[in-house]
Amino acid sequence: MLELAIKGSKRYYGWMTFLLAVIGAGFLVYLWQLDFGLGITGLSRDASWGFYIANFTFLVGVAAGGVMVVLPYYLHDYKAFGKVTILGEFLAIASVIMCITFILVDLGQPMRVFNVFLYPTPNSVLFWDTIVLQGYLLLNIIIGWNVLEAERNNVHYQRWLKPLIYLSIPWAISIHTVTAYLYCGLPGRGFWMTAILAPRFLSSAFASGPALLVLLCLIIRRVSSFDPGREQIQSLAKIVAYAICVNVFFFLCEVFVVFYSQIPEHMDHFKYLFVGLYGKGAYVPWMWASLTLMVIGIILTVNPLTRKNEGVLAVACVLIFLGTWIDKGLGMIAGGFTPNPLHHVNEYIPTLPEIMIALGVWAMGFLVLSALFKIAVGVKEEVRA
Repeated sequence: MLELAIKGSKRYYGWMTFLLAVIGAGFLVYLWQLDFGLGITGLSRDASWGFYIANFTFLVGVAAGGVMVVLPYYLHDYKAFGKVTILGEFLAIASVIMCITFILVDLGQPMRVFNVFLYPTPNSVLFWDTIVLQGYLLLNIIIGWNVLEAERNNVHYQRWLKPLIYLSIPWAISIHTVTAYLYCGLPGRGFWMTAILAPRFLSSAFASGPALLVLLCLIIRRVSSFDPGREQIQSLAKIVAYAICVNVFFFLCEVFVVFYSQIPEHMDHFKYLFVGLYGKGAYVPWMWASLTLMVIGIILTVNPLTRKNEGVLAVACVLIFLGTWIDKGLGMIAGGFTPNPLHHVNEYIPTLPEIMIALGVWAMGFLVLSALFKIAVGVKEEVRA
């Protein structure tokens, strides 16, 4: 089936060439970082995680969001999702590849990642995060490829895949739960020290992942003869609507608990993000923009009239995707590290090299995603013909 990835229109080749150019630019900047060190980033003693880990955290959620099509189709026999399940699995593959790459570029020396396997430490959450990410990637590659191959041959997928499919459902939840534990397992960071962090991560994952999948389905309908289906898109939109409502509710629960308890070291993180602290507030407009985008997204997706209009739905999904990226990416990192445990405000601001490298990683992910989707859509078109 790999041959389907290299057959396409001029528009397809142009898109892939553009992505390769962005990857190349990002790789050149990364070579500079590899030579000079992380000094070209905005990282400091107070902020040891930055833009790379912010994107990693968000993309783990996008990968986990794929379970929202896998679970209804395989576990509850919702046949309508049969047309888009493979798209959700391929989206998870591309997302996990980007997650792993963001971890590698965040390491000053990427060779250090081998220490995780050479000197395994089961008492470390980071060790388990490595295991669950690679396991989830392997599961989706095996399941997605074999199911698509079976569909191409017009036969049922192999029986031995069934246990792997069932295993992938709790595994998807585990990858984002373990990621949340990386944060809330640090007792010196009050912003992350909350038991509701994992549920917050999962709710935003089940909003951002399906939101991106809705956008991709709408794009596929326009650029190919394969139609993912109106019912499928509307079902995904409902998942997005409920998930983003739960996500905002969890956030408001955090705000109530923090300010009702009046614990200064907890309140200061929220104050810094939303009103500024000690005269510094670089993220204030970003966080209010995030909250506004998510609220508008809720209004547009919960209301059946606007949700059923696919043009409006596309706008709503873009707003929700961007809103959750700001909240769980930029806000989660900046809010956790600022102020520091001594209540000093040393702001973390991503540098241009960081952004260039991150764009290169995103371009690499979309290159993989475009190739996988080209294969999936090609098979769907073959079967229909």
